[in-house]
This record gives sequence, structure tokens and C-alpha cells, in this order.
Amino acid sequence: MLARTLPRFGSRRSLHIFERNFMVYRSQWLMLVSGFFEPLFYLLSIGIGLNHLVGNLHFDGRVVSYATFVAPGMLATSAMNGAVIDSIFNTFFRLKISHAYDAVLSTPLDVIDVALGEVWWALARATAYAASFIVCMVALGDSGSVWVVLCWPAAILTSLTFSCVGLAACTYIRSWQDFDLVALAQLPLFLFSATFFPISLYPAWLGAIVSFSPLYQSAALLRGVALGQFEWIMIMRVAYLLALALVALALATRRFRRILVP
Repeated sequence: MLARTLPRFGSRRSLHIFERNFMVYRSQWLMLVSGFFEPLFYLLSIGIGLNHLVGNLHFDGRVVSYATFVAPGMLATSAMNGAVIDSIFNTFFRLKISHAYDAVLSTPLDVIDVALGEVWWALARATAYAASFIVCMVALGDSGSVWVVLCWPAAILTSLTFSCVGLAACTYIRSWQDFDLVALAQLPLFLFSATFFPISLYPAWLGAIVSFSPLYQSAALLRGVALGQFEWIMIMRVAYLLALALVALALATRRFRRILVP
């Protein structure tokens, strides 16, 4: 059953959904540009305020500044938030309010093309925002090593995972009130994913739970890459995020078909 619902990643028809979103947002360019200021505000607030209050941290045998430790985690969080906005909020409007997908499905496009096209669009925005975040990290001196450039593909992978998860979650949302549940899920992920301090400081039982969080896996991956600490477990983190993305995308496709195809 899973094999039947896995999208065809080589399908060019899904690019029409990407083109449609691009044409819509072309008249809302200010909304797109505003996303480039988010990383600057994040990193400035950490560098100017918390970095001087906390000082340096001992992390994996190295002494790093607090800003250097937090910046990759904030990049992971930014990638998650951007993916959630695109895949849940915007998709819900097109799915349940404007019914844009009903018109799309009257063309040769399939449900799989719709789901995959929305993921491509989310990844396109994530690619641009992640690049701006990394540029800000380097400009403000928050990059731990020259390997920080590899945070770019790692952040895109994070956006892929949360875009697919968000797309699947969107199909279960019944009304605008259900978005409170989305915030209820995002907040614990943000606060308890070792974004602001090492997971070793958590109680053992809580650390074990946090280690299964996709945001923690992403933050740990980005932090390791930024500091140039390449270990075998990073391959496991990549595999975890990819597997979660594929399962969520398959579920999203099935749910879209159930909702949109009579």
C-alpha cells in the first residue's frame, strides 16, 4: 500500500503547482522578502543579549560561544516554522477555504502532483531563507567552522521533513480553531529540542524522549555540521529525517486523495 502512494519525484507535472504558487506570490513579494529579516533578528538578539550573559559553553570537548551553539538550532527552528506555515496554513486555505485544488484536479494533474508540488514550493522558499540565515551567521561571527556551508543542505532536508509532516497534518485540520493544536505541537518542539542548551543537561528520562524529536535530530545535525564534527551518527540523523519525510508524504497523498477524489 505504501508503494502505491509514494509520489513520483521525477514527475514534471507537479512543477505546475510550483508555478501556480510562484505566480500568486509574485504580487505578494513583500511577504516573501520579510522572511529574510527573521534570521537577522534572531541572531542579533542572541549575539547582543544572551551571548554576553551566558558566556562560553563546553560542548563535545570544545569551548564555543553561546551564539555559536544556539545559531544552528535556530536555523533548524526557522526551517521548521517556514515549512509549517507553507504546508499547513497556506495549504489549508487552498484545500478547505478557496477550494483551489478542486479546480487543479479538473486538469490532467493528479493528487500526487498537488502534494508534491506543495513540497517543492516549500523547499524553494526554505532554500532561499536558509541561505540568508547562514550568511547572517557568518557575518555575525556565529559560524563554528568553514563547514557551516553544509548547513544549507541540512536545513533544506529539515524543511523537506516538516513540509511533508505539515502537509499530512493539514489534511486532519477541520477548522481554524484546530490551528491551536499546531501551535501546541510546535511550542514543545521549540523549547525541548536542545535548541538553547545541550541535551546532556536534561534529566535522563526527558533527554531520551527529546532524542526522538525531529527538530532535535535536525538541530543536532546542523550543529555538528556547523562545528565540523562529522560522526557516524549524523548519517543516522539524515536517514531518520528522510524516512519521516517519505512516510509523511505517502500519508499526505492518501489523505489528499480521500478528501479531493469523490
